[in-house]
Order: sequence, then structure tokens, then C-alpha cells
Amino acid sequence: MGRFERLNDVRVAISVRLKERGVFVPKCTKMTTNGAAPAVAVKLNNSAVHQPAPLNHRILSTMDRRSVAAHPWHDLEIGSDAPEIFNVVIEINKGSKVKYELDKKSGLMKVDRILYSSVVYPHNYGFIPRTLCEDEDPIDVLVIMQEPVLPGTFVRARAIGLMPMIDQGEKDDKIIAVCADDPEYRHFKDINEFPPHRLAEIRRFFEDYKKNENKDVIVDNVFGHEAALQAISHSM
Repeated sequence: MGRFERLNDVRVAISVRLKERGVFVPKCTKMTTNGAAPAVAVKLNNSAVHQPAPLNHRILSTMDRRSVAAHPWHDLEIGSDAPEIFNVVIEINKGSKVKYELDKKSGLMKVDRILYSSVVYPHNYGFIPRTLCEDEDPIDVLVIMQEPVLPGTFVRARAIGLMPMIDQGEKDDKIIAVCADDPEYRHFKDINEFPPHRLAEIRRFFEDYKKNENKDVIVDNVFGHEAALQAISHSM
């Protein structure tokens, strides 16, 4: 089998995978022997004019040079050292009032809303890939580190605590973690090592950030490292 026959087989396999995820994939002709999508002949004033293939055709024809974009929840590895050290996909950066969240169908980050209260996220916030909780979402994580991180980035984190929460009557626990690659915070192992005021700030944020939406959030006492590991393991 030649190189371009193999590429066409790969393209077909990728198209099937995209269709399974509900992504529209246009019908496309095979690639030419030079690896490019064929031009389309358009008849204009009784003469044939060759135009480039439609954009979607050209995108599919270049699948030999790049793979399908990974879905951050399903495709990103949780990490070989989980639940001790694990990957976290950041949805909301530290200091933001924008509530970004993962669009489950596309895998992109979307703007859910602007926070109604005069508060900002105290730390980077996201989720652990390949986990699932009772609310049918991945487990949430607040990652304490020095700098804000762009939404869609993933970082390595270490769990140090578990903050049990009830959001509008549903369980919505949060893992509190530190960035495993931040020299200022990576040595922390348990939430009890943090200043009490830092925990009070985090707790107050989650108690207040939905008040102006008339939504009730109840935050329970924070548990330590072992409780966090159990929660992560249960969701894996």
C-alpha cells in the first residue's frame, strides 16, 4: 500500500471518529498523489475555471501532518502518579471574573457567564481529566500557585485538601491543590500547613460568588490530604 493510500485510510478513520462525536464532516474526495486536495472545476461562461477545493476539503487533506485536536477531558492523561500528582486542565485563571467552562461536545472553553458578585477567582480553577463525579462532571480543582494561567492550559498539581460543598442542593466538592512545578508552593503536602486566613478567603469566595444570582452554596469544613486522595481515587 502506498503512502497516499495509507493517508486516505487515516483520513477516513479520523472522519468516522469525528462523526461519532457529533462533529459535521463534509464528504471529501481522495487526495492526489502529491498529498493535496484536488482542485474543483467550475464552469464559467462556457469555460472551465479551476478553483481550490473548499476549506473543509483542504483541512481533511492535511490530516497526514497533524492529528485531531485532543479533548481535554477524555483524551488528556490524568498522569502516571495520580492520585498523588495529577494533571489539571485550567478553565478559569486566577483574578478572573469571567466564568469559563469546558464545552463537553467540542472540547473548547466557552464563556458561561460573568460573575454577578464583585469577586474574582482567588486561584486558578479547573478539573482533573478522565474523572467523573456524581454531577456527571469531572472533579473540580482549585490550584494554588504564584501566577495566573491561561484557560485551556494544563498543569501538574498535588492535592492538599478537600472542600465539601453543596451547590443548589447538589454535591459539588472541590479539591484544593498546589502546583507541583511552582517552587513557592510545591513543598506543601496538607491544607493544615497553610495560613488560616488563606483558607478563609477561599471559603468566603465560594460562599459569596453566587449570592447575587440567588443561588445557595453551602461550604463545609475543609478536610486534609488523605480525604482529597480518596475523592480523586473515587472519581477515576
